[in-house]
Amino acid sequence: MAAPTNSQEALERLDLVVAELGDPAITRGRMMGRPILTYRGTMFACLNGELLGLKLGAGTAEHTAALRIPGSELFDPGGKGRPFKDWVSLAPDAAAEWPRFASDALAFVRG
Repeated sequence: MAAPTNSQEALERLDLVVAELGDPAITRGRMMGRPILTYRGTMFACLNGELLGLKLGAGTAEHTAALRIPGSELFDPGGKGRPFKDWVSLAPDAAAEWPRFASDALAFVRG
């Protein structure tokens, strides 16, 4: 399956998240055609079309809180019904929440 196309608006929202996190160890790259954010080589965010997937850790309070946001669901980048259990996908309607949960995802991968 080809990676979904990202709108310019979604890419700009991702750039705003990076700027708000303000950590020079965060790098932007690509994995399987999708823009990703990594911290010292560990992926913690992935833009899949208009959706932002974040690694929050299944069972954590942050994971549970993210799933309560309308339009959110477990992150399934392939769209084949095999979601990543540690990841939550946030819709563009929840873009105001992206920085908060990206910060939580960054904290999760930092350990």
